[in-house]
Amino acid sequence: MIDPRRYQAAPDLLAGRTILITGAGRGIGRVAALTLAAHGATVILHGRNLAQLESVYDQIEAAGGPQPTILTLDLATARDRDFDTMALAIESQLGRLDGIVHNASQLRGPAPLDLQTLDEWLVLLRVNLAAPFALTRACTALLRAAPDASVVFTSETHALEPAAYWGGFAVAKSGLAALVKIQAQEWEQRPNLRVNLLVPGPVDSPQRQATHPGEAQASRRRPEALMPCYLYLLGPDSRGVSGQTIYC
Repeated sequence: MIDPRRYQAAPDLLAGRTILITGAGRGIGRVAALTLAAHGATVILHGRNLAQLESVYDQIEAAGGPQPTILTLDLATARDRDFDTMALAIESQLGRLDGIVHNASQLRGPAPLDLQTLDEWLVLLRVNLAAPFALTRACTALLRAAPDASVVFTSETHALEPAAYWGGFAVAKSGLAALVKIQAQEWEQRPNLRVNLLVPGPVDSPQRQATHPGEAQASRRRPEALMPCYLYLLGPDSRGVSGQTIYC
C-alpha cells in the first residue's frame, strides 16, 4: 500500500462517482465535499444545518463541479426508517452510491466521567457510532451494486489512545475500529466493497477549537492536509485495501 499522506490524485480521480459525506457543512466535512467535487465526484451533502450545506452547495456549483445533493438528518434522533428513507432518496435521485465518508461527530466537551450523564453518553454513542453503522447498513444494497465502492469512517486520536476526560466520546469513537474490522471481514467475498478507518491528527476544525481553546492555531494542520488520504481511500488506487486503520 502506498503512503496515503503523499498520494497525488488525478484531477478526474472520482469522475462518475457519487459519494455521501456526513457532517458536510463545516470543518473536515466541508473541505472533503469541496475536494471530492473538484476531483469529479457528485457529492451528497449531509448535515443538520441547511444554511451551511447550502453554502457548500453554492461553492461547488460556482467552481463548476457536478451538481450536489443536500440531505438533512439529525443523527442524534434518527431511527432505522429514517436511514432507510435516506438511502431510498439517494437511489431515486441519483441512482447510485459509490462511497460514504462518515465525518459527522458530536462532542459536548471534555469532562470527568463522574460528571457525564447517561443521556449524554447515549447521544454520543448514537451520533459517533450507532448512526454510522445504521447509515452504512441502509446503503449496503446501493454500495453492493457499485463496481468499486469505498466506505471511510473518520475516527479521533483519543479513540485509539484513551485519556482522562474524553469519556463517552472516546468510547464511542473507539467502537468504529471494531466496526470496520467486522464489516471488512463480512465483505471479504465482495471485491468491489472496502471499508477503512481514517485517524486525523490535530486539525484546525470547529471541534478542535472548542476542545483546545488555548492551543495555538498555527500548531494545527488545515483540513486540506487530510485530503490526499480521503482521495486515496475513495478512489480506485485503494482497491484491495480494507479493514485498515490509516493515520493521516
